[in-house]
Amino acid sequence: MREMTDLRDTVEQWRGLQRQIEDDLGLLELAMLEGDTALAAQIEESANGLAPRLDELEFQLMLSGNYDRRPAILAIHAGAGGTEAQDWAQMLLRMYLRWAERHGYKTDVLDETPGEEAGIKSVTIEIRGPYAYGYLKGERGVHRLVRLSPFDAAHRRHTSFALVEVMPEPEEAAKIEIRPEDLRVDVFRSSGAGGQNVQKTSTAVRITHLPTGIVVTCQNERSQLQNKETALTILAARLAEIEEQKREAERLSLKGQHVEAGWGNQIRSYVLHPYNLVKDHRTDWETSNSSAVLDGEIDPFMESYLKWKVGEAA
Repeated sequence: MREMTDLRDTVEQWRGLQRQIEDDLGLLELAMLEGDTALAAQIEESANGLAPRLDELEFQLMLSGNYDRRPAILAIHAGAGGTEAQDWAQMLLRMYLRWAERHGYKTDVLDETPGEEAGIKSVTIEIRGPYAYGYLKGERGVHRLVRLSPFDAAHRRHTSFALVEVMPEPEEAAKIEIRPEDLRVDVFRSSGAGGQNVQKTSTAVRITHLPTGIVVTCQNERSQLQNKETALTILAARLAEIEEQKREAERLSLKGQHVEAGWGNQIRSYVLHPYNLVKDHRTDWETSNSSAVLDGEIDPFMESYLKWKVGEAA
């Protein structure tokens, strides 16, 4: 029923746009017959307002995957390099939170492991809003930062890496078959927020999915039961993403294209020294306004990726 409602809304948006265009065309014909320049100017203004709406609806046609309408679960993992890489992971977290805020999406931190001196070792967040996964799915991969390190006394240039994973939140965890006998559940004391009670009891949960070797932890909730439920949601999302990758790999193999294993490819570089440049290596889209990108203005990269994917699928 939810899918039917979504499809009905989509169709109604297109029909509403069509009706408005037909009305404007009728009025334009009348204005031309009567020589009414004021009415013609109003119609021109209306048409200018329709163009961005048409572009938006056409863009949404590229978000037609199985999970594109779903909320997203996004994980960031600092690469090798200690504090430098952990600070880069923190910068990426802020970038995605600012992007979500700009779109009016709601975010929740599901799990976070802080760095020893600064930044974060890893973090998992949930981003809820229409087409959240559809927009974010192109962000998965390795992100590379080049800058003058604030942690280096000599202020030398450093290169840091972080891995971004993006998974669709399944509509129901039950849709993804997770057998209890395939799980190993460990509990331990949380090191995250939550007050002294978290430290006194074993509320944090680590779940290992034995068939795939996927390990999921959650320690941000106050109770062990809440942490377990959240961990199972993340696990279901990871399994759903694996299935999506299998379908994509099969499609590419049928086209005779090389299928790269894993998410280890470097997808984007953020250069802050000796010049400013952010470049996506898949689409060649780039901008010199690196500060805006790190403040969450990443929609042009997402749009260029989706258009590139449409071209790849053709």
